[in-house]
Amino acid sequence: MSKDSSRAPGRPRRLRAALALTAAGLMAAAGAVVLPGNASAAETTLGAAAAQSGRYFGTAVAVNRLNDSAYTNILNREFNQVTAENEMKIDALQPQQGQFNWGNGDRLVQHARSRNMQVRGHTLAWHSQQPDWMRNMSGQQLRNAMLNHVTQVATHYRGQIAWWDVVNEAFEDGGSGARRNSNLERTGSDWIEAAFRAARTADPNAQLCYNDYNIDNWNDAKTQAVYRMVQDFKQRGVPIDCVGLQSHFTGGSNYPSNYRTTLSSFAALGVDVHITELDIRNAPSDAYRNTVNDCLAVPRCKGITVWGIRDSDSWRSNESPLLFDGGGNKKAAYNAVLNALNSAAPGGGDPTTPPPGTTPPPGTTPPPTNPGGCTATISPGQVWGDRYNTSVNVSGANTWSVVVNITPPQRISATWSGNPTWDGSGNVMTMRSNGSGNTFGFTTMMNGNSGARPQIVSCTAG
Repeated sequence: MSKDSSRAPGRPRRLRAALALTAAGLMAAAGAVVLPGNASAAETTLGAAAAQSGRYFGTAVAVNRLNDSAYTNILNREFNQVTAENEMKIDALQPQQGQFNWGNGDRLVQHARSRNMQVRGHTLAWHSQQPDWMRNMSGQQLRNAMLNHVTQVATHYRGQIAWWDVVNEAFEDGGSGARRNSNLERTGSDWIEAAFRAARTADPNAQLCYNDYNIDNWNDAKTQAVYRMVQDFKQRGVPIDCVGLQSHFTGGSNYPSNYRTTLSSFAALGVDVHITELDIRNAPSDAYRNTVNDCLAVPRCKGITVWGIRDSDSWRSNESPLLFDGGGNKKAAYNAVLNALNSAAPGGGDPTTPPPGTTPPPGTTPPPTNPGGCTATISPGQVWGDRYNTSVNVSGANTWSVVVNITPPQRISATWSGNPTWDGSGNVMTMRSNGSGNTFGFTTMMNGNSGARPQIVSCTAG
């Protein structure tokens, strides 16, 4: 949750050599022997393993810990992306109105760029960690001060930041799906849009993200509210490039089984997705592995950032949620993550994700594609206890066919505004235009699987 954490905080070589000698002896005796396995050796660090599929694996960094050689050694060895833990928040950068303190933020950027690490800026506009002078403002005065801060900070770091968390945590928890009743919200409900527009003007080349916690479960009202905001921004041309899921998994927000559906559903809107603040109570290997594999299965999931390096560096240090223990030793979860990253197909997704037009195994989500000159966008509809509605809007063509995948045992029970056909499994529906316009819909029976949601496989014009 982007909490203030300013408080102080392989395989045996002999066996590998023996196997190599044995293999060499067999090849000498039998001639050309082809041994199964990957063409290239697996990478041995998190950042290098993630880079094989064009992704990053990063960490939040506290600048005061860069003087700790054990901390810095792990940082430099393992990660290819950094996020400022507190150094780029409003109270750190502008403690007095109009007086900016760039020192720690600049130090982090210089450290990262000197080692070819990408930098995530965190965060430009947020209801929390505001300096006293900003908390005492309201109305138009506060709005102007917020927009000035966005402009000044994004301009200062122009060309040095790959992604900005432009707005952080603007929605309420719980079932309302409402905006958080913050001092920024009270300046006008379009303040988020205004912040994104100001950031784009100040740094046209940075990727602009919305970042929040508890938007991991696709069924949650908060997730759906953020989805609708992003969908609205994309439709109206508001400059948003990515969505960050903090993914602090613990208590009521443990890793959800539909996490991959959440990632792919946001991605289907035409934005990238990032896992921005990952930590998991007690660092279970399965939950870390599943989280990484879900990202790998979604081509627009660009990378993962863990919220700290060692357990002793974590804002949740008593829960041991990270990949290294307090002594800097790799935990079992580290190996699970590294192996998952090394398994990724070069250049993109999880090798277990089937190609378009095939039926994926339960629990997987095929990436949306657009090979045929049109685009299909899903909009979630009403949800009941045993079923839910979905509408799909098609753009770029007036006659079209859209392929939709349903995760079994779910089944489509009704459709409207199109001509549907199904494959032999009943899990893949092709909907063709029937003159009723460019929006069609359908009802899906859950049949005991309440987490999965339909995914667009392709949209073809004509």
